[in-house]
Amino acid sequence: MGEDAHSDVSKLGLETEIIDRTVYERTVARFKDGCIRLPKFSELAEPDSIEASVAERVETVDPDAADPLNLFRVHWYNGPGGGRVATPEHVVLPSSLTGVEAQIVVVLADRFPMIHAHKVLATYGCLAPRLVTGQFDPGSQRAVWPSTGNYCRGGIAVSRILGCRGVAVLPEGMSRERFEWLDRWVEEPNDIVRTVGTESNVKEIYDKCAELDRDPDNVIFNQFSEFGNRLAHYFCTGRAMESVFRHLEQANPKLRLRGFTSATGSAGTLAAGEYLKAARGSLVIAVEALECPTLLYNGFGEHNIQGIGDKHVPLIHNVMNTDIVTAVSDRSTDSLLVLANTEAGRRLLVDRQGVPAEVVAQLDRMGLSSFCNVVAAIKVARRLGLGDEDVLMTVATDGSKLYGSELEKIVARDWSGGFDRAAAEEVFDHHLAGVTDDHLLELSERDRERIFNLGYFTWVEQQGVPIEDFVARRQQSFWEGLHPLVEAWDQMIEEFNHGTGVD
Repeated sequence: MGEDAHSDVSKLGLETEIIDRTVYERTVARFKDGCIRLPKFSELAEPDSIEASVAERVETVDPDAADPLNLFRVHWYNGPGGGRVATPEHVVLPSSLTGVEAQIVVVLADRFPMIHAHKVLATYGCLAPRLVTGQFDPGSQRAVWPSTGNYCRGGIAVSRILGCRGVAVLPEGMSRERFEWLDRWVEEPNDIVRTVGTESNVKEIYDKCAELDRDPDNVIFNQFSEFGNRLAHYFCTGRAMESVFRHLEQANPKLRLRGFTSATGSAGTLAAGEYLKAARGSLVIAVEALECPTLLYNGFGEHNIQGIGDKHVPLIHNVMNTDIVTAVSDRSTDSLLVLANTEAGRRLLVDRQGVPAEVVAQLDRMGLSSFCNVVAAIKVARRLGLGDEDVLMTVATDGSKLYGSELEKIVARDWSGGFDRAAAEEVFDHHLAGVTDDHLLELSERDRERIFNLGYFTWVEQQGVPIEDFVARRQQSFWEGLHPLVEAWDQMIEEFNHGTGVD
């Protein structure tokens, strides 16, 4: 990255040299004592490149344990029981489920270690560069992880592994299961900071982080503005998605990868779509909640698609390279969660729709944002008129295990008499078979400019990002200029590991 591109790269996590040698050397000594070795980004992108001796030891560790070796499982190639698979686990949704001819491929993230969600990759992408540049002291500083759920859990897991204090900041209205997990993993109860509101209250999270940032012992790892988040997904998630597509191509060389859909969230996962766009020419499709259609309509509101945020444009979202924006109602995601996780719903899918039982069995590996991504893919397939050799890819960020309490609330609210066959038919007919291409915009250059400009109010006016840093992101050369950072960080990780002597 050129010197003139950023006025304060340390705030953006873009350093490629040691900033504080004293902190760096303390961290090396600490990791030596703790027998902690850091994986390179290239190893997480291509796990086959992990040294055999390390890979063998990883196999002996419980994937849910707070063990440093689990850092080498922070990738998409985990199988059941903690083993490694040749191709990331995925499910191809049949037209009997989606109602469209296009193949919608969902890559499943619940095999990631410790948190069973791919956000742990994003947190490593943010923290590792700060460690090897001497910008974070795990012995004296606290890592603060603002989130609406999974990112803060990933941050707490990685912090605990590295022997540092992690602080989770998230809305008080998130699912009970998230808080139960945090209770088990944090060092002290006050390391869980509950902010006002629910999924739609991201600004309140920022305000709390601004307060915490006044303490120099706190380091804020804001996923919405940490470029390590984006780069980890571009190189690791993007390559994993392409690996899945290559696997499908082997069976049918005529397949065309047409697009990648992802809820905006922090926009980290969207970077995987940009990787696929560069490699395969596919579309980048951003998804948001219809109840809070910020990108689509400059709107606001409140929704329950947990894990996707809203009301702002993330700093790490390359808006000028996004092709389609669409919105999905949380009524759909709520209803589909119930359909996939009740006996009446599953029986309907198998008996009436003829969905293969093995596909139905995989649906419980999808949470609220996962169904949001799937519905968005259906909408795009309808708008573009895609056929059976067209592929739309997406991810299942997490699974239904995180939403048991939400499932109870939804059933009590919408089906107080219980979710029966009639209710299942209504949900399928309305929220799957009845999906249309409404609330979908194929972006023109002016549309991209409008969305880009929305980010000014969050990042320049509210968060104090220098205007030159904000505006630089308009050009694709800015984003392409980030890519060499990963190779530089990998070299620094290798040197760091050499210093610890941990093999």
